[in-house]
Amino acid sequence: MTTIVLADDEVLLRAALAALLPLEGDITVLAEAQDGETAIEATLRHRPDVLVIDLEMPGVDGLGAIAEIRRTRPEQVILMLTRHARPGVLRKALKLGVQGFVSKSAEPGHITSVIATLHSGRRWIDPDVSALAVTDDCPLTDREADVLRVTGEGYAVTDIAARLHLAPGTVRNYLSNAMRKTQTRTRHEAARYAREHDWL
Repeated sequence: MTTIVLADDEVLLRAALAALLPLEGDITVLAEAQDGETAIEATLRHRPDVLVIDLEMPGVDGLGAIAEIRRTRPEQVILMLTRHARPGVLRKALKLGVQGFVSKSAEPGHITSVIATLHSGRRWIDPDVSALAVTDDCPLTDREADVLRVTGEGYAVTDIAARLHLAPGTVRNYLSNAMRKTQTRTRHEAARYAREHDWL
């Protein structure tokens, strides 16, 4: 039996997976979470075999939640679900130690199979996701992508600095580099450009 915590802000999808995954394999859903903060709390409390987490959630996103969980529970096995497998996101997820990466459009049986693969100590990245990683032409560094990602959420420089634990001057330098690389005039234009090119 494999225990999981299921984190996804889409209520219908989360409910469907919570109902279908146990029917497809020996899976027990210990808890469900609707956002990153709840995912952190549920994972640290229940200590599941596998955390199944959506990438894009309100508040703390999937990557932010994973980073926080890793600090307390570095051995946690994680399967990330996403609708848009952006190369930059894949790269960051892998650096955070995510063992599995699957499209949210995958059949429940496939997701169940991947959960079993991860629980056995192996890794899984869907082939289409791997293809994106190979063709990644993003010129941004990870930190430049980080500040643009938070910029896209509408935060001011001081707020970005606080969220990423950086000095405001450092954030401005990253934003300046990102604007130069994207040939844009403002940080918001740079963030929009980066998203349109699937770099975030």
